Amino acid sequence: MSFIVIIPARAASTRLPDKPLLDIAGKPMVVRTALQAAKSQATRVIVATDDKQIQAAVQSHGFEALLTRSGHPTGTDRLAEVAARLGLDGDDVIVNVQGDEPLIDPEQINAVAALLAGQPDAAIATCASPIVQAETLFNPNAVKVVCDQRRRALYFSRAPIPWARDALADGSQQLAPGLPALHHIGLYAYRAGFLKKFPSLPVGPLERFESLEQLRAMENGYSIAVYVTHTHPAAGVDTPADLARVREVFTNRL
Repeated sequence: MSFIVIIPARAASTRLPDKPLLDIAGKPMVVRTALQAAKSQATRVIVATDDKQIQAAVQSHGFEALLTRSGHPTGTDRLAEVAARLGLDGDDVIVNVQGDEPLIDPEQINAVAALLAGQPDAAIATCASPIVQAETLFNPNAVKVVCDQRRRALYFSRAPIPWARDALADGSQQLAPGLPALHHIGLYAYRAGFLKKFPSLPVGPLERFESLEQLRAMENGYSIAVYVTHTHPAAGVDTPADLARVREVFTNRL
């Protein structure tokens, strides 16, 4: 199995300005993420950014960094630019690791890459874990996915899916026993050929309403394989509280 990791990173963030460059135990967050990704079986780890300061910081720590166009509407569009510039073959596997995940598990990176490599009729592979708390099921910020018997995604939603009709008939918010509810984990592996097509795919109503870009692939007929793990990864860094939590983890490690 051969694959590369691309880490999209942009400076713009409303809650945490210059987020990729924020210090975590002596290194920028995006570098901490790259160091974790490098523990996987990836043959190459590249940071894709539209910011020269991020590029310089990454390169100063020995990692590749490509300066991409600004204005990409999604991280996937940024990956598509990199895939085209690298001249990758259509079946080459690229794993997208978000730049704000310095605690990402390298084994989950390996798992999604292996899943996609082993399923040539899928364009994308991603991760999910079983939902064990009702709060997660009903939280619109926690994306859910339902799968078929082959563990191919049928739909992603911010709504509580699947809906347990009988258990929820009284209006309560509870987790029905045995409900096959899955919490989507935003880790993706793509075939390079699909990535090159992605920017030209039309945005459909499901993506617009749910605000979930993976639905663009499904609305245009592409299949997504889902790797189910019982270990949900540590959350990424979106808020000052998240940053403090991650800094504490690294301080304790060191």
